[in-house]
Amino acid sequence: RKIISRSIGVDVIAAEDLQANSVTVSEISDGAVTAPKLGSSAVTLDKLSASGTKDATTFLRGDNSFQVVAVTPTAVSDQANTSTGYFDLPAGTTAQQGTATAGRIRYDTDQNSVMIANGSNWKKIATPVAYPVDFLLIAGGASGGAHAGAGGGAGGYRNTYNSETSGGGGASESAIIGEKGGTFTVVIGAGGAAVTNASGNAGGNSTLTYTGSSTITSLGGGAGRGGTGQAAGFAGGSGGGAAAGSGTNSPAGGAGTSGQGYAGGANNSNWGTGGGGGAGAVGVNGSGSNAGAGGAGQTSAISGSSVTRAGGGGGSSQTATHGAGGAGGGGAGNGSADSTCNGTANTGGGGGGIHSSVGNSGNGGNGVAILRMSTASYTGTTTGSPTVSTSGNSTILTFTGSGTYTA
Repeated sequence: RKIISRSIGVDVIAAEDLQANSVTVSEISDGAVTAPKLGSSAVTLDKLSASGTKDATTFLRGDNSFQVVAVTPTAVSDQANTSTGYFDLPAGTTAQQGTATAGRIRYDTDQNSVMIANGSNWKKIATPVAYPVDFLLIAGGASGGAHAGAGGGAGGYRNTYNSETSGGGGASESAIIGEKGGTFTVVIGAGGAAVTNASGNAGGNSTLTYTGSSTITSLGGGAGRGGTGQAAGFAGGSGGGAAAGSGTNSPAGGAGTSGQGYAGGANNSNWGTGGGGGAGAVGVNGSGSNAGAGGAGQTSAISGSSVTRAGGGGGSSQTATHGAGGAGGGGAGNGSADSTCNGTANTGGGGGGIHSSVGNSGNGGNGVAILRMSTASYTGTTTGSPTVSTSGNSTILTFTGSGTYTA
């Protein structure tokens, strides 16, 4: 290097002796280069010693080699995608779709559909056809009690059709959205069997299950009390009535289930027993020696006309008036065994109580399930032989026994 001056004890380098793009005059401080800096464009690819091809398609790795960016199938396959946004498919017109190599997928802007290639053609990915299916699901009614027996409670009542209420004053439920190929499975609850000199039997539950969904259950009616002594009715879809006897207690009717049915009627500390609860009303309390009537059922037009179902059974009396069966299939109370004591089949009506200690009480009515859908969507695929009918643009399936419908 060329020394300009040593007059002040430091070497000074002449500006013309500085290598271009290396050290500039402004980088010399106190006569010495203390922190050399690379000038603009001083480092170029040809000055790097890294191995590999140096061009626009490669990048410099940490091992000092130039490598091509390569995305392998394993780098993008079988990997969890945790994004909560979206996956953007290639989109374009039908004319831009390219060869239909099997497995390719794209969005066709002309057909407004996601397309998939099968090796020969591009096909639309079918969206499952879904449609609402309304239901009315009623459980089996309970039998009445025998020997100063009270009325049996009606089966639980659940409804989705046309904003009609469910039992117990419950709101209308939501229809099931069925997709093509999905199956509705129905199980119908039996009515409670008649008894002699005892409390009645509860009704059986009815269930409706759609593929992949939770089961909808209507609870069997609560049994009417019977036998000796005063006692409260049993709880159920609708509650059973309370029994009479020679005592001073005033036992309550059995509780109903919210959204399915009402409570049974109470006993008033005399021989008048309580009526069973219905889907539409509480069972009537016994009054003096008079027995209470069964609670009224609920009315629905899901089957094409208005029909009342799930009435409670009437209570029995020793010396005075027996309770009438609740509207909607409830059996009447009686002094001894009588066919009017039975709940009506496939209404979920409760059986009537009897006063006799040797005759049978009224049995409960079996439950029922009714499905309603648009006729245009109806597939006709069923098991269990439901009754098929139509009303307007709708098809109605009435199941009085277990079976299925495939959407």
